[in-house]
Amino acid sequence: MLNYPTIDPIAISLGPLQIHWYGLMYLVGFLAAWWLGRRRAPRLGLSTDAVETLIFYCMMGVILGGRLGYALFYGLDKLADNPFWLFKIWEGGMSFHGGFVGVLVATLVFARKQNLPFFRLTDFIAPLVPIGLGAGRIGNFINYELPGRASEVPWAMVFPNMGPAPRHPSSLYEFALEGVVLFAVLWWFSINPRGNGATSGLFLLLYGVFRFSVEFVRLPDPQLGFIAFSWMTMGQLLTLPMIIAGLALVAWSRYQPISIAKSAKVGSRLSV
Repeated sequence: MLNYPTIDPIAISLGPLQIHWYGLMYLVGFLAAWWLGRRRAPRLGLSTDAVETLIFYCMMGVILGGRLGYALFYGLDKLADNPFWLFKIWEGGMSFHGGFVGVLVATLVFARKQNLPFFRLTDFIAPLVPIGLGAGRIGNFINYELPGRASEVPWAMVFPNMGPAPRHPSSLYEFALEGVVLFAVLWWFSINPRGNGATSGLFLLLYGVFRFSVEFVRLPDPQLGFIAFSWMTMGQLLTLPMIIAGLALVAWSRYQPISIAKSAKVGSRLSV
């Protein structure tokens, strides 16, 4: 059994200004996507400035969609009690699925403006996402969010204000799978040219499987409990369509044109 590390959720406090670790983790994700996107800009035949605009669109999609999604899927009661709660992002409470929809909308708008195939653009974006997902899970861990179910595994932790029972550190599982593993697989997979939609489909499939699996050792959201069959959580219910769509998209991509990368900067493996 391990003790849960005590980390102040506030990283920097300057008088009335407080910067939370949770917000900094989102900044890490956006900066990583910006840097990696610039390195791979030649794949789209776009300037680095255009790719930066794309990242900005996606950033707004993550923030607006993530918060709205959380309010709709997990926090309707809080929203009804205090509508201003919607804007307190620093307290945590972001939905991946809401942010995912927000990114899709932002990508569709950008694709139309740049006259680019939608799935070619999502294939470009997919490998840039996992670092942000992993960083967000670290933010959850620091905020004492996403507690796991009681367990006797040697690495179980006693969560603050959750009683003496050790629990799975489920947010760290998600950090490892959604962040580290997903990034490594997608980056390796997307190095070589693939049929349009292949990388996007693999992202949906792997994220869905990882999230669905971890939900079995993560406590269901207390305000919702189990959604169906006395074991299915809201996270699993929202993830099932992603798994199905991922399988369909991977199969469909086998019959699509292969996106050939344009000339990249010489001397950088990350630019291929």
